[in-house]
Formats: sequence, structure tokens, C-alpha cells
Amino acid sequence: MSKKLRNVVLVDDNETTSFLNNRLLSRLDVADQVHTFSKAEQAYQQIWGGSKGEQPSDEAPDLVFVDLKMPGMDGFEFLKLYSSLPEAVREKTVMAVLTTSMHAADTARVAQYEGVEYLAKPLTEEKMQKLLQKRFVTV
Repeated sequence: MSKKLRNVVLVDDNETTSFLNNRLLSRLDVADQVHTFSKAEQAYQQIWGGSKGEQPSDEAPDLVFVDLKMPGMDGFEFLKLYSSLPEAVREKTVMAVLTTSMHAADTARVAQYEGVEYLAKPLTEEKMQKLLQKRFVTV
């Protein structure tokens, strides 16, 4: 059994998607808190406080889901900023792309970022369980 996560963040401009993912995570009871953002800029500022990632370490989310196609800052830009954070900051958070795009160019762009998971929408219980087992299993 995997441990319960403290803090999960959903970044998606589609409110229905965020609502459904939030409900799924609540039903699975995988996290103490789930935060949703419709804008990637806002999520990034809130989580990592601008460019330096200077937030108290216990505030870092365990898991962030980010959509690729969003107005303003998109998921690729979000990943680029995330990847430029210090390793000590990045290792506290598992980053997962959650997208409808299965386009080879998109998967290849995401694959450049080490350790980023790539999940196809919709988020399901099975996908969530696999991700938890892969990245959060505590022995």
C-alpha cells in the first residue's frame, strides 16, 4: 500500500476536467489536500514563488498534474520552468503531464524532461494507482 500524499496540485484550464479529477482523488483518498489551478502561471507562482523556488520545503506538493494545451503559459513552459529549479526543490515533487495529446512531437518534448510522467486523459483510478505504485511506494 502506498502512503497518503499530503498535497496534490491539478493545473488544467478546463474546469470540468479539474472538477472530475478532484472528485476522483477525493474518492480514492490519496491526498490530504488537492489544489486546482486553471492557469499555469498562477500555479507556478503559488507553488514555487517565482523563479527561485523559495518556499518552505513542507509546502512543496508531492504530485503536480499539468495539462499541455492551455492559454497563456502552457504545460511545456511550466515544465521548462520546473526543470530549471534546483534539484533539491524538484526531488520533492513528482511532475505528471495529464493531456489529451498523444501526438509523438508532444511526447518527445515531454520526454526531454527527466522523471516527468506522461498520462493520457481522463485520469482514472487505475492510472492513479499505477502512478502511486511507481513513484510513491514506501516499503
